[in-house]
Amino acid sequence: MDEAQAPHNTRRKCAECGLVNAGSDVVCRRCGAPLDEPEIEVSADFAERQDGTVKKTRTLWKRLVWVVGATLTILVIWYLSLLFTSDGLQQNQRDQVHAAIAVLDQKGFTREAFVLRYLATFRTSDNWLNAYVGHRDAYAATNFPFEVVTLYPEFFSLPADDTERAAVLLHEARHLCGDGEDAALQITWKGKRQLGWTFEKYNQTRVWDATEDLTRQRFPYMFQCGANEQTDCF
Repeated sequence: MDEAQAPHNTRRKCAECGLVNAGSDVVCRRCGAPLDEPEIEVSADFAERQDGTVKKTRTLWKRLVWVVGATLTILVIWYLSLLFTSDGLQQNQRDQVHAAIAVLDQKGFTREAFVLRYLATFRTSDNWLNAYVGHRDAYAATNFPFEVVTLYPEFFSLPADDTERAAVLLHEARHLCGDGEDAALQITWKGKRQLGWTFEKYNQTRVWDATEDLTRQRFPYMFQCGANEQTDCF
């Protein structure tokens, strides 16, 4: 390579005295010895292959940042699409939800109350995902892990009071925490007395009857107590 062809970002190291000269130099500026071919300066973003060619490599952190960024972008778009395709709460509905959450908090279900109060987003109509997947008749539906809770008209009209609405929200809060349907149903039924949702007071309500029937179907062992071995064990 002659002087005119020497790359701009090259250098020549003198084999005699060790001085690093410019790429355009043909003799050492210090000792005058002839210089070898220039050494090409390679950027830190490149690595030299064994065959002498150079390839660009991404560091691990750059790959990680790209993956995390892309994932977060997709999740945010998905979450916003759930909100844009559904309706929010009216003020009277919001008041009922807050009253039910307060009951949970007062009865010792502090974790569930926290999730519902600060992490959940409540809607009153199906978003596109619920409409696509479909669901059985219910008082509410949850989109995990987006923490979106859809409350249907029956949630506001059928429960007898805030305590019964709190029982429904306890079930949904367990979904928000990652529990499946069976686990959420089981925890809600076992915790009903702590909540104050008892047989003595609510056994004639539609919410109680529906929940008891479903629980009995899923967990028959929970109704094998008492002299007749058919009484609720909890």
